[in-house]
Amino acid sequence: MEKIKFMLDTQESVEFYVLEQTKLGGSQYILVTDTREGDGEALILKEISGQGQKESVYEVVEDDAELAAMAGVFENLLEDIELTQDQ
Repeated sequence: MEKIKFMLDTQESVEFYVLEQTKLGGSQYILVTDTREGDGEALILKEISGQGQKESVYEVVEDDAELAAMAGVFENLLEDIELTQDQ
């Protein structure tokens, strides 16, 4: 499982493990988690960088409809996981 470092707006960095990636409707999405094994926090990130940029820019998917749709896609791609949304 690949681990990548993300730079936050505050110039701090955080590392996540990439579980899966997919492209839907012309947008690139990745499913990341904070732990290598077991239950952990997961985020669905959407690439928002423009084509031709050296580095990818991602934002957390927060729209409920988009989040539910992408969670379903990732659950189908990774049959052994179940994504639940914290309230």
